[in-house]
Amino acid sequence: MPIRHVVILTFNEGTTTDQIDALTTGLRELPGLIPELLDYHVGPNAGIDPGTADFAIIANFASAADYAVYRDHPEHQARIRDLVRPIVAERRAVQFELGPRP
Repeated sequence: MPIRHVVILTFNEGTTTDQIDALTTGLRELPGLIPELLDYHVGPNAGIDPGTADFAIIANFASAADYAVYRDHPEHQARIRDLVRPIVAERRAVQFELGPRP
């Protein structure tokens, strides 16, 4: 069953535009490095509604096993260590099975 992984990030106060740009760029490199990523979208909040999170990541995988490859992949882990953890105050994530479309 296909799996969707959704992550919502809230940044620490004082996080800079350069840090957000580096995070965006670094994460957008992952599809070229991790073939198990079927579909991958990342980006900062568009600022349409107040009181929302700062950044989102949405990734689709053919299976839970493929998600695990991504989760544990050294390139992904390096970006978490170097780009995510230094600026993130809060992280929320969920993985769920993608059923048939209505």
